[in-house]
Parts: sequence; C-alpha cells; structure tokens
Amino acid sequence: MTDQSGNPDKLYVLWTSGDREVALKMVFMYTRNSRLKGWWDEVALIIWGPSAVLLSQDDELRREVADMRDAGVELLACRACSDAYGVTRQLEALGVSVIYMGEPLTELLKQGARLVTF
Repeated sequence: MTDQSGNPDKLYVLWTSGDREVALKMVFMYTRNSRLKGWWDEVALIIWGPSAVLLSQDDELRREVADMRDAGVELLACRACSDAYGVTRQLEALGVSVIYMGEPLTELLKQGARLVTF
C-alpha cells in the first residue's frame, strides 16, 4: 500500500463480492472512471474474499483489471484469502500486490481514509 497517511485525494475500493455483474457494472466502472476522469488523484482496488476467486476465473474481468492497472489504479489483494482459495499466483500474475490486509485496512479505517465497499 503506497499511502496510509489519510491522503484525502486517495480512494480505496474494497471489492469483496463474488457477483460478476457487481464487478462489471459497479466496482470496475467506478474504480476505472475515478482514475481516468481524475475524480480522485489516486485510486486503489483491494480484492478480498470471493472476488479473488471470481477474478482468477474470468478472462474479461482479468482484462478489465489489467486496464485499470495500466491506468494507474493500485491493485492489492488479501493474501490470507487468496492463499485459502489457492489463487495467489494468478493474482500476482495480474500485477496485484498480494499482502496480508487485516492490519493495513484497520490502519486506513482508523485514519479516516476514503473507502467504499462492494
């Protein structure tokens, strides 16, 4: 995670849903546009739980995430979840930083970071 200082111009998007439509029509649309349209200076997508499995199995979603990465969205995933689901290597191959997220997320919340969850 590049910024835990409570930067008011950084948005963290916590994606936990295993629902493909939620990914395409809400999570990815808002995350990508937040970065491309300059709504936020910095944007990070946190992949957690069932979303890690969905991403590892869906070519279209992987392409979308690669596009977000190329647009400057920071990609993070919970290692405990990805290890439990056996998808850590697939996420890392997409350029996702796979780390234990419990403590970093707690720090973000305590600092009042801008966080939206799906």
